[in-house]
Amino acid sequence: MSESGKSVQKAVRRRRLSAALRENLKRRKAQAKGRAGAATVVERSQKPHDKEPHDSAGIGEDKRPLPVASRQASRQAGEG
Repeated sequence: MSESGKSVQKAVRRRRLSAALRENLKRRKAQAKGRAGAATVVERSQKPHDKEPHDSAGIGEDKRPLPVASRQASRQAGEG
């Protein structure tokens, strides 16, 4: 009789663990979906063209490199 009792206990334990694993998987999927949605919002709000460049290094206007179009124009003017 104790054999059948042990097998019943094992079956109950197996069902309980299986249910717990399913719930854990659902929770992890929901968390991952939430993180992915939050990352998309952050990426959209931090687009480089949305913000003005900062000057944390304190580089003056006269020391900054020319934009690409200005450099190309300078090269063409020097060649001609």
